Amino acid sequence: MAKYLMLKHYRGAPEPINSVPMDRWTPAEVHAHIQFMQDFAAELEATGEFVDAQALAPEGTWVSSGGEGKPPVTDGPFAETKDLIAGWMIIDVETYERALELAGQLSAAPGAGGEPIHEWLELRPFMEAPPIIAD
Repeated sequence: MAKYLMLKHYRGAPEPINSVPMDRWTPAEVHAHIQFMQDFAAELEATGEFVDAQALAPEGTWVSSGGEGKPPVTDGPFAETKDLIAGWMIIDVETYERALELAGQLSAAPGAGGEPIHEWLELRPFMEAPPIIAD
């Protein structure tokens, strides 16, 4: 089995077919989207392919080690993950083809008007072992 991360983006990916931003959806449309995500996760739990899924809050802060004392914190001026990544789902599947199939299904989550979003998801495998660096 191999683990894959399916990243849901706010922006940065190609424009989805149903590109109405979630903050312009009706409460019923938001509920339908969340229900789809929960049902999809439940189906993957039943097959043993579900690892984790999280939606991210819009708040976020960049933090870096500044040596001793308080680390420096900033809120810009660069593209931040809070503007880019909406959430993720981690799956553990037998094949890359299965990961592609599931990402395609997740892309069809309903959005505005109850129509599938057809959003682009970033599918990334987990690194299984650190790379070997030859001298």
